[in-house]
Amino acid sequence: MWDRRFTLYFTARAVSLLGDAMMPVAAALAVGPLYGISGVGFVLGVWTGTFVLLVLFGGVLADRFGARRMMVGADLVRVLTQGVLAVAFFAGPPPFWLLVAMAALAGAAVAMFLPGVNGMVPLVAHEPQRANATLKVADALAHLIGPALAGLLIALTSAGTVYAIDAGTFLLSAVCLALIRLAPGAGGGAGGDTGAGDTAGGATEGRTTEGRTGADSAARPGGSLRRDLRQGWQEFRARTWMWAVILIWVVYGVLVFGPLVPLGSTLVGDRLGPNAYGLAVSFLGAGTVLGGLLALRVRPARPLAAGTVAMALYTVLPLCVALGGDLPMLLTGHALGGAALAFWSVMWATSVQTHTPPAVLNRVSAYELAGSVSGIALGQILVGPATALISPESLLLLSAATCLAGCAALFATPAIRTLRRAAPPAGTTPENARP
Repeated sequence: MWDRRFTLYFTARAVSLLGDAMMPVAAALAVGPLYGISGVGFVLGVWTGTFVLLVLFGGVLADRFGARRMMVGADLVRVLTQGVLAVAFFAGPPPFWLLVAMAALAGAAVAMFLPGVNGMVPLVAHEPQRANATLKVADALAHLIGPALAGLLIALTSAGTVYAIDAGTFLLSAVCLALIRLAPGAGGGAGGDTGAGDTAGGATEGRTTEGRTGADSAARPGGSLRRDLRQGWQEFRARTWMWAVILIWVVYGVLVFGPLVPLGSTLVGDRLGPNAYGLAVSFLGAGTVLGGLLALRVRPARPLAAGTVAMALYTVLPLCVALGGDLPMLLTGHALGGAALAFWSVMWATSVQTHTPPAVLNRVSAYELAGSVSGIALGQILVGPATALISPESLLLLSAATCLAGCAALFATPAIRTLRRAAPPAGTTPENARP
């Protein structure tokens, strides 16, 4: 797997993920003292809102002009935004309008970047599941190291240093992505080995791509934006297993993922102290590493069914916080939750990449991203008013019940439960197909 293409792609993603992991802490510690909690919330909200509004267009543009080109361009935009903020913090307290403007521009850049991530993986790796698992481990390690590094740098130097390093990570990511040379016909856009998928938009069920050709096929700059959006929606809607998962994930976002951090940090911090919550988050990251490593080795015939079984273990995370468990129980719950979510994430990403036609993979990814993130954003917005009606502990018990009910719904949906692992691409031998 570790040929030149995947090594460059892994390096690009790893350094970019590290930069991303540093930013929430940097925003809280740098913006909070200047403009308060509401200022931090507004800056992060502008970032998320811009992403949700533009991510569908990012999918269309990635399919038109190529995922790699859009990702390089987005990285360069983020070099600009983070570089401007670094200079501003070095010069003195930056004005609030500048923080908001750069957050909006960075959110737009991420909306252009993320839809292409799914499309690039099958182009740079012969085995998407192993590649996704390896990237998930890198993501987990970034979230272990990034927040602590950001806090240490701000304590020792200033916020400007963190933003400058962040700009450097995006520059390195852009260089690595630009150096990737794909096979003729693959260009730099979406692509993937499609296995047995649903029939939609002219895609033939059971088709596999030959020679790993992808759909950058560069560029279809002419064509209607509306038509491209509609075609992406049709491909997304035609796959029952896909839209059913996203519907459940929207509910998860509102009732599970969105409220968990605000409620968990408050309850654990008040009961055991802020250090205990930081340790719990570290164990969440450690569990994510273990889940990613497990996904490197396990190749279930029905990946989403296996992922659903794993996700049932995520229930223990909100449950251990709601029940006021001691520190060992809290750490165990976070580790199990991280492992469960990581394993599901690899099964899901691999299924999307291998069961979606290459020409529309970026657009389909944009729709699933928009659905997932919008639920989390809504949950974060509603958690404050909800605590005025019921206690935080009751809300987390509701989160645990929702997690179990969601897993039951996932497993009860035939299209999800019976979705089979895609066949390996043509020309792959049994020896090199093994993990």
